[in-house]
Amino acid sequence: MIVIGDRINGSLENVRRAIGSRDAGAIARLAAKQAEAGAAYMDINAGMFGEREAEQLEWLAACAQSGAPLPLSLDSPHPAALRRALAANRNGKPIVNSITGEKKRFDGVLPLVREYGASVIALCMDGASAPRDAGGRVEAAERILEKLVGAGVALADIYIDPLIMPIAAGARHAEAALETVRGIRLLHPDIRITCGLSNISHGLPARRLVNRVFLAAAMAAGLDSAIMDPLDGELMASACAAEAMLGRGAGREALEAFVGRYGGGGSE
Repeated sequence: MIVIGDRINGSLENVRRAIGSRDAGAIARLAAKQAEAGAAYMDINAGMFGEREAEQLEWLAACAQSGAPLPLSLDSPHPAALRRALAANRNGKPIVNSITGEKKRFDGVLPLVREYGASVIALCMDGASAPRDAGGRVEAAERILEKLVGAGVALADIYIDPLIMPIAAGARHAEAALETVRGIRLLHPDIRITCGLSNISHGLPARRLVNRVFLAAAMAAGLDSAIMDPLDGELMASACAAEAMLGRGAGREALEAFVGRYGGGGSE
């Protein structure tokens, strides 16, 4: 399971406060904690800063990398912000988060993916809105995959995002996302599939519980990566347990190591 840590996001109060006071140490410490908890990448997002997004994303990239030697997932649809953050990356192959099949966005982001040799998260959508059903999303994924591979992006560098929408806004949103994961996995057994995990629980109580349950279900459907909170011990324990049950890689070893560190319940 590829964990992309989601805690360096300007929408979070502690990160927003650190950005406002230019507290590089706070961002570095948050990066270090995510690395220690098992993150393989750090997702950084400064979208809430509007016209200052590019400046803030570049600053976050520098601060995060001073705290942990992890590659970055650069969370922005805007080429100008992505370029500045990509230029600041120094810890291995970054991930561009994200691209769609919509022409303007595709044409703006693709050259950066190619120039910097980055991996890329491709959303299952061609236009301004996402297909509501799994069939439409799988078809959109096929079209964007064809365009990316045709443009020279290696299949191993593409992560497909099935689009997780809050179940608080629609009772079938989880079902649609899981069906999309299954459909993509059936067509592409070896491709990476990721998601913004916490979207599923937005607007609900007991969000951490909802996230854990959905993660296990999505992994069973074929998800092998997630943008998620590595500092949530029970969530990380659930990921390790799901990998062990699914017979993936070193899932059992990871679970044993996790239990040794946190105890059988997975709580910190």
